[in-house]
Amino acid sequence: MAATNFKTENNTFRKLIGNGLTYRIPRFQRDYSWTHEEWEDLWLDLMGTLKDDGESAHYMGYLVLQSADDKTFDVIDGQQRLTTISIIVLAVLKNFQRLIEAGNEAEPNWRRQTQIQQTYIGYLDPVTLVARPKLTLNRNNNNYFQTYLVPLGHLPQRGFRASEHLLRKTFEWFDKQVSAYLKASSGNEGMRLAKLVEDLSDRLFFTVITVTDELNAYKVFETLNSRGVRLSATDLLKNYLFSVLDRGEEVDHELRSLEDRWESIVGRLQSENFPDFLRVHWNSRRSFARQADLFKTIRAGVNTAQAVFQLLRDMEEDLDTYLALSSPEASDWPQADKELAGVLKTFRVRQPFPLLLAGKRAFDAPEFTALLRATVVISMRFNVIGSYSTAEQERKYNEVAERVAKRDLDTLGPTLLAMRSIYPDDSAFRAAFAEKIIRTTDSRNNKVVRFILCALEKRLSNQDYSFTSDAYNIEHVLPQNAPDGWGGFGNDDADALIYRLGNMTLLQSGSNRDLGNVPYAEKRAVYQQSGFAVTRKLATDNAEWTAERIAAHQNWMATQATAIWRIAQLS
Repeated sequence: MAATNFKTENNTFRKLIGNGLTYRIPRFQRDYSWTHEEWEDLWLDLMGTLKDDGESAHYMGYLVLQSADDKTFDVIDGQQRLTTISIIVLAVLKNFQRLIEAGNEAEPNWRRQTQIQQTYIGYLDPVTLVARPKLTLNRNNNNYFQTYLVPLGHLPQRGFRASEHLLRKTFEWFDKQVSAYLKASSGNEGMRLAKLVEDLSDRLFFTVITVTDELNAYKVFETLNSRGVRLSATDLLKNYLFSVLDRGEEVDHELRSLEDRWESIVGRLQSENFPDFLRVHWNSRRSFARQADLFKTIRAGVNTAQAVFQLLRDMEEDLDTYLALSSPEASDWPQADKELAGVLKTFRVRQPFPLLLAGKRAFDAPEFTALLRATVVISMRFNVIGSYSTAEQERKYNEVAERVAKRDLDTLGPTLLAMRSIYPDDSAFRAAFAEKIIRTTDSRNNKVVRFILCALEKRLSNQDYSFTSDAYNIEHVLPQNAPDGWGGFGNDDADALIYRLGNMTLLQSGSNRDLGNVPYAEKRAVYQQSGFAVTRKLATDNAEWTAERIAAHQNWMATQATAIWRIAQLS
């Protein structure tokens, strides 16, 4: 991002709001939503800075602004905080109003009230003589804010939106807090109110990031999100789409339709999941777009009202499939599909999602199930056992998804053949499996090993066991906490062998707990009586347990795995 299009600095609220600067919440930004929990947290933080032994300042986090002239700023992220602080100032002004009406130093308090009003809430433009608010809220909230809250008059309660009622309740709550603050200490009340505003403006500070356009704002979101600071790129895209509809003559029914349908999609996904859904959806229909390039790509391709609503229809079409892949247990898919999607979730593999969205649209139910099963097999070979880099795999899935979307690939067979480059062949998979180490101390890895062992068991005994069941555990033949010298293994040898797949099998939960660190001969006797065929085979084939026997057992497992996770057309 060019330095001229981006700047960052730490600013107090005083510096932020002064010097004739004004702030606008974009018309289609979400409505005000803070509630009692956030109000109280902010108030307590502010009060904490006023104590003699308190912190000298309170950090309010990132504020992302967009401006072409460094005078008027669109608030891309931070509107809830700016709105709430402005309401606190209005609550202080209301308390000034009561002092003036009661004749309590009316003249100096009127002057204080006027100065604070002009500095923090709004002022008369010296050229046009038109009142200019410091903060303009979105299209749903601004009228109530400017008409009722700013003038400090009567606050009507009928016929308003929920967010407008929330603005009123916010003001009333802070009004009570300011009144209580005045009563809690002695001294000149007008001076203490003025000092409260001065302290607030000097002790609340932000990291302010200013950009020149939406694209740079989106890059800021991506950068901060990659560092663990969640900002709403979702809202930024929403604002852009609304701005496309809002060009020229506004069509209210289109705007309302977009808002209702947008909120329905985001509500079902939860806002933090929307960027991932959007990218998966986009890449299931078009050429590959990285997350960092997605907003730019959409902005270039979606620039008419027709394109906005086409994007909306396409997202609605793909939403159920994405949700079923992300949370298969809650979907209405057939049981076989739910189980396969559950395996992908256990693997934490999402690269096939664009292809699966495309396949769900294009294929009939049996072919989609077969495609889903094929992605599980590829994920086992490529991701779980092979641990190959996923960058090229992701691009291949997208390439195939785009061909399916264009009906260049319209049946399963050619679609599978198109994925040959991300399907490790039998020899490569068998070799990787034979050496694989999976540390089961990680919960995801534990589930993966259970899945593998249950699949081996089904191949031997034709018995289906759920890998999520609590009725059995993974048994580490060479124990995880083996004492030095167990079975002739030194500590270094044990560390290298404990999490080899060949050292693991299945046991009923009670048996596993009872065996502990007993010698292999005692374990073998229990294994021979096990209900699991894979565990009985281990005992039958191995009179002793050595590094060589672990390797031999894992080689046998690798041969079975190559037959289990196999796509005939690609092998």
